[in-house]
Amino acid sequence: MLYQLYETQRALMEPFSDLASFAAKSLSNPLSLVGQSPFSQRLSASYDLMHRLGKDYEKPEFGLRTIDVDGVEVAVHERIELKKPFCDLIRFKRLTDDAATLDKIKDQPVVLIVAPLSGHYATLLRDTVKTMLQDHKVYITDWKNARLVPMSEGEFHLDDYVNYVQEFIRHVQSKYGNCHVMSVCQPTVPVLAAVSLMAGRGEKTPLTMTMMGGPIDARKSPTAVNNLAMNKSYEWFENNVIYRVPSSFPGAGRRVYPGFLQHTGFVAMNPDHHAKSHYDYFKDLIKGDDVSTEAHRKFYDEYNAVLDMDADYYLDTIKVVFQDFSLVSGTWDVKSPSGKIERVRPSAITTTALMSVEGELDDISGSGQTRAVHDICTGVVSTQQRHFEAQGAGHYGIFSGRRWRDLVYPEVRAFIKGHQPSKLKAAPAVGAATKAAAAPKARAVKRTDTAPTLFSAPAPKLVAVPAPAAKAKVPAKAVKKATPVVKPVVSVAAVAERKLEVVAVPAAKAEAAAVAALPAVVIDVQAAPVTVPAEKAPAQATLALEPAKTVASKLPAAKATATAPAAKAASVNAAPVKAKAAPTVAAKKAPQAK
Repeated sequence: MLYQLYETQRALMEPFSDLASFAAKSLSNPLSLVGQSPFSQRLSASYDLMHRLGKDYEKPEFGLRTIDVDGVEVAVHERIELKKPFCDLIRFKRLTDDAATLDKIKDQPVVLIVAPLSGHYATLLRDTVKTMLQDHKVYITDWKNARLVPMSEGEFHLDDYVNYVQEFIRHVQSKYGNCHVMSVCQPTVPVLAAVSLMAGRGEKTPLTMTMMGGPIDARKSPTAVNNLAMNKSYEWFENNVIYRVPSSFPGAGRRVYPGFLQHTGFVAMNPDHHAKSHYDYFKDLIKGDDVSTEAHRKFYDEYNAVLDMDADYYLDTIKVVFQDFSLVSGTWDVKSPSGKIERVRPSAITTTALMSVEGELDDISGSGQTRAVHDICTGVVSTQQRHFEAQGAGHYGIFSGRRWRDLVYPEVRAFIKGHQPSKLKAAPAVGAATKAAAAPKARAVKRTDTAPTLFSAPAPKLVAVPAPAAKAKVPAKAVKKATPVVKPVVSVAAVAERKLEVVAVPAAKAEAAAVAALPAVVIDVQAAPVTVPAEKAPAQATLALEPAKTVASKLPAAKATATAPAAKAASVNAAPVKAKAAPTVAAKKAPQAK
């Protein structure tokens, strides 16, 4: 009944609010006759204030069209990535034709911002999103007004909130491989539960979690909000603040906690502050201070826009977070979409770095409530944990305004960047150009060991492997089957500075490539070794290693001795490595070297 009375009153006030707006604009117009009267400015200010107090505030838009990235204006495209009955996952995609800026932003960290479902829309975090977009790829949860969700979509519980967060994390990870999660105020509890459940199942968890001003442990420094939730019984909330949506909305009949009650509670916490703010707005209108009046409008357009919450979700939050303290007590069980009951264990989180942020003057989530997350996430090592308290910041100051931009954001940005894995560039494929040039081809094999390599004793044998060539035409009377004509190849081995490099070159090119250089290699052509530098060996060479006995021994590090181009042998410090002559090629086709 209360909801219906409120909607009736609002419908009756709407035409008067519109009339007040018309009067305010007429009296402030210097070209009109009434606008030139002595008291027109005061009357205009009075009507304008009356209009704003009586109007209905709809959901605002984010309105982020462009952002500045290191002095370059970058376009922002807002789009819905996932649509759920009670929430949309929104992505803010940045677009630019500046090559340097594009190369910079494409590898930046991906951040999923989980907005609160506590009466306001996700646009309350507009300043948070705008600032984060300078250095991150940003996604945000956009919770829907429950009165606009039809009854056919079913109920919405706190467990569903947790399951939504898990689904959104998996979606972002499937696109980028990893992500970072930031939760502001109310969602700190369900986000921690979601990541805990994922960790308990062995799923991949976010790289970092940033918890900002949330009631992880509402028993610490309780505020007026905490006291109300803790001192009233569950039944009291169910009987006094839960109403059904009127028939004029798509969600008619749904049990909700109305947004206008939540807004009344917000204002009741600081009535003097809001009264003074509106009086200052009235005086600024009279003085013609457009900057101050516009700032007031922007803030209250957001602050006065509220949404309804599903009754089941609201009552679950009261019980789990503020009455039973189930998260910190270790007694919270969450129902998965498949119907399985799972216990939330924050200690299961081991691979996700953790940061908490609190405001010194926060009057909604008291001091120590968010910091308590470090006490229950015992699986995260201390070096991966960070706490920051913003001096002089209230609840809204930790995610919006000057203190957010100047104090909090630099800390959050550094924390995320410090746990973002660097992207390694892929090395070019060895021998790819040679393979495309001619056929038949042989793959160059290179082995480099930074530590001494253990070989079987005696030292391994280097055996030349013949590379297949074009088949020669042989008369049918000579042999029954054509025997492939094979050009012998030469195995090449270099031992220097504890590194073993093995390549192979054709016999015809071995001597031509020989020059005096280090490291040197030993080439065995029909048992006649010569010395050439390893880097001169053709890329198409192949190699086969024939291991010797099974008695392990260590091949000592040595440097090859440089010899003249026409030299026939190379001396190697310690144990020299020589290659045997190429084996006899059988009549059958030689196998391709590996």
